Amino acid sequence: MISENLSLVREGIHSACVNAGRNPQEITVVAISKGRVLGQIEEAIALGIHNIGESKVQEALPKYNALRAPQGVMWHMVGRLQTNKVKDAVGIFDLIHSLDSLRLALEINRQAGRLGKVQDVLVEIKTSPEEAKSGLGPDEAPEAIKQMAELKNINIQGLMTIAPQADNPERARPYFRMLRKLQDKINAKRDTHNALHILSMGMSGDFQIAIEEGATMVRLGRAIFEGQDKCSALE
Repeated sequence: MISENLSLVREGIHSACVNAGRNPQEITVVAISKGRVLGQIEEAIALGIHNIGESKVQEALPKYNALRAPQGVMWHMVGRLQTNKVKDAVGIFDLIHSLDSLRLALEINRQAGRLGKVQDVLVEIKTSPEEAKSGLGPDEAPEAIKQMAELKNINIQGLMTIAPQADNPERARPYFRMLRKLQDKINAKRDTHNALHILSMGMSGDFQIAIEEGATMVRLGRAIFEGQDKCSALE
């Protein structure tokens, strides 16, 4: 099942890249293992998945420890991160997608410093007006990112957003486009060495639209572990 699902995912990525004139090698697939058992995660890794994403630190910890960090596998924190979970998060995650405030950045910087680590992060941007969504507003993000970039134990790699859930994936396009334009705006004021190069956007129901709009990283749960017939615009 997972093998067939991954084949369909890769076909979808290839098709989206053809439409956008992009190279499929530019796209990183993060398999969202929230609610999945170890056997499913191990199967996905055996089939070539090198990036595993979790939404909650408490669910990620036992999986990470049980798998003993297979060589070449990166762990991603994709859910909302509370400051009291930062210590554990910094200990296991290679990339934190959900940096949504200067306060959280300061705590990540502090805990990473204690471990002698520079923590790679993405800044979460709230591209839609939904109250349930977290993240920095597009207007406040450039200045906030400028302040965060001064922290020695944080390395800002790019931006992340979550589009509103919709039956038609095309409705997500404006939100993905907004994130790409914000990336361009920020990068125009940064040197090439410090450019934000990751755009984490797109889930199982809308990842092809996200790729057409510039995503370099897509977060897929249902598409990998259940099949695209079970997908909505959620993971």
